[in-house]
Amino acid sequence: MFECFEAYITAHAELTKEELKYMRSLATMKKIRRRQLLLKEGEVCRHKIFVVKGLLKNYRLKDDGTEYILRFTPENNWSIVHDSYTNQTPSKYNIDALEDSEVILWAREDFDQIMKAIPIVRVFSDRMKETSLDASQERIMMNISYTAEEKYENFITSFPDIFRRVPLHMVASYLGVSRETLTRVRQARFRQQKDNSIG
Repeated sequence: MFECFEAYITAHAELTKEELKYMRSLATMKKIRRRQLLLKEGEVCRHKIFVVKGLLKNYRLKDDGTEYILRFTPENNWSIVHDSYTNQTPSKYNIDALEDSEVILWAREDFDQIMKAIPIVRVFSDRMKETSLDASQERIMMNISYTAEEKYENFITSFPDIFRRVPLHMVASYLGVSRETLTRVRQARFRQQKDNSIG
């Protein structure tokens, strides 16, 4: 399992065998079942989570059971609730598995030690935070300015693999539109594609 992480991290940063061995010594490798919770709302996010295999989702539940999906995390990506992890405060979100998954966990104090011992990992981590912030700002702009059609097109263009792996109601939740609206958008898109192929 760790070999997959080694391939990922060495593609982004030059680490020695000793540094990789040190990261591995502080890692916890875990297999999780579909629908298994990794973090429950109200708990403190104490780990950085790297997805080796499978698919996770970060989401919040309203009192009426309505689910609001913040993000999907497929293979070779990280999952975390930033404010809870950074400030060690109760999380406002849940993290669970949409598929049987394999993940690698680092406790916050251990990952802090890794960043002290291996400066290039800190540089990489900072770069990942910047990328995440940029993506969050883009997502906010999309939510306040895009039409439902534009949101849908952006999602299937940006995340084609995830689109094939999750049910339509979860895509709708992520995009902040109703399932009915998304169904209408999809049908209109199919009709347009059909008309274009005929024409």
